[in-house]
Amino acid sequence: MLFIEYPKCSTCQKAKKWLDTHGITYTDRHIVQENPAYDELKQWYERSGIPLKKFFNTSGMLYKEMQLKDKLPAMSEEEQLKLLATNGMLVKRPLIVDDDMVLTGFREAEWEGKLYG
Repeated sequence: MLFIEYPKCSTCQKAKKWLDTHGITYTDRHIVQENPAYDELKQWYERSGIPLKKFFNTSGMLYKEMQLKDKLPAMSEEEQLKLLATNGMLVKRPLIVDDDMVLTGFREAEWEGKLYG
């Protein structure tokens, strides 16, 4: 299981603590130092069943500075994925990627259901 995080993010810290407390093993990856590539994002998106908008860090400063709330609806999926691949700070975090599952953000009840379900 891959755990993609921004270490300074408090939500990522909570998620990591939750994984550790539950004895779930993972490989840690820094989202800015090793930004997800276009091909990875495309594969995760297709596998996830999650709307592409959920892969964006909509509360992030960069998202707001770039006025993506207004721009995303007019962009194709490919354009959105390419944009996500340009900067890890645009990507919703933490991100869990496993063989058969992709989770964006940390919602304890959802993680509990998916990781133990």
